[in-house]
This record gives sequence, C-alpha cells and structure tokens, in this order.
Amino acid sequence: MEEISEMTYTHQQIEAAALFSLSGSLLGESERVSLKNEFDAYLDKGINHFIIDLTNLQLINSNGLGVFITLYTKVRNKRGEMILCNPSQNISTLLAITKLNSVFTVASSVEEGLRLLNKPQ
Repeated sequence: MEEISEMTYTHQQIEAAALFSLSGSLLGESERVSLKNEFDAYLDKGINHFIIDLTNLQLINSNGLGVFITLYTKVRNKRGEMILCNPSQNISTLLAITKLNSVFTVASSVEEGLRLLNKPQ
C-alpha cells in the first residue's frame, strides 16, 4: 500500500502572479489554514492572480477540493484569477466528476497558466 504523504508547498511571485507548487496529499483542514494565510498575505499586497501547480500533488479528497473552492472564492472576491496547472489524471478525473473543471480554469503547465493570466479579458 502506498504511503500517504502530508502536503507541503512552496510559493513565489512570478510576474504579477503568485505561484504555489503543491506536493504530497491535500486531505484536510490543517493545510487549509496555512494556504489561506499565505493567499491572504499576497492579496494584502495587491497580488490577486494565482497559479496552483499540481504537478507533484499525488492525492486530493473532498476536503482538499473544499480548500480550492475557499481559495478560489477569496481570489474572485478580490477580482482575481486562480488557475490550476498540470493535474494528474486522477485529479483531472475528480475535477470532471465533481464538475469543478467548469469552475476552475485548468492549464496543462505553469507556462500556459501564465499565458492565460496575461491574456486580455
């Protein structure tokens, strides 16, 4: 049986966006508080465009999807955008089953996500 690893993440500012790279498993409440606080810090600085790189995210459950919905709502309330990048096949399937792929913008790479953010509305 595969061991479930706790989620870790890094973040940095790229151009006018914040890039969050998630690793491990997004399964619960503890991650929500930490991510929300980091998002708030960027929003307070006027950064309201976010790219979430899911390349190394192995597992997500309904609590994890709730984290994404919470973050997305915060960003949209500040007239920003949030793009999910490079989800695994399992995560893509979960987004499709829950119809969240019609809510979130999903890009195949961070580079594509940046292009989508820089595209005129």
